[in-house]
Amino acid sequence: MQIKPIKTNDDYLQALKIVEPYFDKAEELTEQEADFLDVMISLIENYENKHYHITPPDPIEAIKFRMEQEGLAVKDLEGIIGKPNRVYEIFNKTRPLTLTMIRRIHEKMNISADVLIQAI
Repeated sequence: MQIKPIKTNDDYLQALKIVEPYFDKAEELTEQEADFLDVMISLIENYENKHYHITPPDPIEAIKFRMEQEGLAVKDLEGIIGKPNRVYEIFNKTRPLTLTMIRRIHEKMNISADVLIQAI
């Protein structure tokens, strides 16, 4: 098991092929195999972060998406954001999310605070 830096897309694709079999037997890995997998995953993640940067979603779109997932309506957000007119102001971006709202949305709707903080 040789470990080398991932410098090119070919190196990246090869690294993905190398680690794939380890996922199939994740529960049965020896300590040495688990350590190897950890190092390879770190290298792969590092390459992906440099070359495949994903911008976080818009905070309002993230809230709407979670509402759709959970089958929530605007009235369901009253305890989190405020009265329906306040929710619509937030959704129309005429009023910004406050830190208190962000905390509540994060806690109640399980949306990453990093995504929500972009709105400030």
